[in-house]
Amino acid sequence: MEQQENHLDRERFCCWICEDLLKDPVTTVCGHSYCKSCINTHWDKEEERGSYSCPQCGQTFTPRPVLETNTMLAAIVEELKKTGLQAAPADHCYAGPEDVASDFCTGRKRKALKSCLDGLDSYCEKHLQPHLQSAPLKKHKLVEPSEKLQENICSRHYEVMEMFCLTDQQCICYLCSVEEHKDHDTVSAAAERTERQRELGLRRQTIQQRVQDTEKDVKLLQKEKEAVNGSADKAVRNSEKIFTEMIRLLDKRSSDVEQQIRSQQETELSRVRELQERLEQEITELKRKDHELKQLSDTEDHNQLLHNYPSLSPLSESTHSSSIRIRPLRDFEDVTAAVSQVGGRLQDILSETETEILQIVSQVDVLLRPETRADFLKYSQEITLNPNTANRYLLLSEGNRKVKKLREDQDYSYHKDRFTYCAQVLSRKSLTRRCYWEVDVAVKVGGAVGVAVAYKNISRAGRSDECGFGSNEKSWSLYCYRNRYIFRYNRIETRVSGPVSSRVGVYLDHSTGVLSFYSVSDTMTLLHRVQTTFTQPLYAGVRVNWYDSTAEFCKLK
Repeated sequence: MEQQENHLDRERFCCWICEDLLKDPVTTVCGHSYCKSCINTHWDKEEERGSYSCPQCGQTFTPRPVLETNTMLAAIVEELKKTGLQAAPADHCYAGPEDVASDFCTGRKRKALKSCLDGLDSYCEKHLQPHLQSAPLKKHKLVEPSEKLQENICSRHYEVMEMFCLTDQQCICYLCSVEEHKDHDTVSAAAERTERQRELGLRRQTIQQRVQDTEKDVKLLQKEKEAVNGSADKAVRNSEKIFTEMIRLLDKRSSDVEQQIRSQQETELSRVRELQERLEQEITELKRKDHELKQLSDTEDHNQLLHNYPSLSPLSESTHSSSIRIRPLRDFEDVTAAVSQVGGRLQDILSETETEILQIVSQVDVLLRPETRADFLKYSQEITLNPNTANRYLLLSEGNRKVKKLREDQDYSYHKDRFTYCAQVLSRKSLTRRCYWEVDVAVKVGGAVGVAVAYKNISRAGRSDECGFGSNEKSWSLYCYRNRYIFRYNRIETRVSGPVSSRVGVYLDHSTGVLSFYSVSDTMTLLHRVQTTFTQPLYAGVRVNWYDSTAEFCKLK
């Protein structure tokens, strides 16, 4: 019983705002009591509105009431404090760093349950009760707790912004809709939110689909990585085997040449030794005869010299030729020259094959998509337009790279490939490998430029969907407006988010079925990617659907 009485005393003498025992209590005209500082703080927040309300019952006062201390209530509270009575501890959840705190709680703030757009305050469960019970406060607009309540109030009319202007893409209040926005397309903010939520749902589906596609790409790249490693290791092994065999053949050929040289050397040395021996014998014989002749010449007996002279044997012919002494020995220098010539040819072959092999190695290309603009520029393709496909209201210039839509008929001659109604044109050459190009677009107000690719057999005559880029199964197109993008394929439109730029980059990998569009400025931002299977060669194209709008294929090399 005593506990119940204490609880009643605590509730009776506590400030409704701070939930603590009243300090310097004051009473409003409606009879509710508050701490003087608490009610003044509350009314300070309402200063701009020019009216002041009771937090409990919602009654308003104009002008701001003058507060005076309730001396009787102050004395009772002081007596209660002497008995040890304190404010009841709160049982509610307190606000964390990520929560919206109640504006009426002092000390440790409690978590707000609702926010009021009329008072621009947030309330915990206890402080919200007057809005649920008081007739005047029930008319207030309660929303989920928010820290940015002021953003929901019109700064001009101080009304809740419950309307949305489609023309200016901004939230407005009702008074705005009948004044400065009266000729604009407007809907309720709730309806626009529903539409935006639907679009967000579609974007989420797109993101989720891209996540799935990217996960598939990751698995594909993992397999490709394993294949690249296996292929590279095999190529290294085979190259080492081939070069080892080439080295073995060179060693064998070197050994054969050495053996032939040594054999010829021995043959020549044997001939030289044989001739040398004969010459040495001849020298010995000649010296012997010279000695005999000298002895006979030195004989003092005339009769003896004359008698013996006829018996001298004649001098034999020489066994060698004088050319032996004058022929230069250059036989093996010719061998060296021949080997050197072979070595030169081999070096030329190795240099040529090295360049060829390195070029082939550098061209090894896996499924990795380019990332930087420099990567994309490796696949840059110069696009020129085919005048025979140009609609008669399109003017081609800059070497058939630029197209502009005019109001005057260009009086082109008939050609079966010409687009007769759609203001479109195709490139001269087909695209079947990896390639990248960029298009500068200049769009007039109300118009659009479609940057597209299409099969050659797309229809050319009439106004049917079979002719327009993106309106059939034979073409894909990104339509560039002044402030947005829309991708179109087979009559299905997809709103594309991304920074709007005057330059659009297009990357095509025909073999893997990848078609990507990029917003190109200081950086490249992916706008939309298509993953499909291309069954025919593609042609680059543009559609210019507004007068004086232009599109120009850039020179990237």
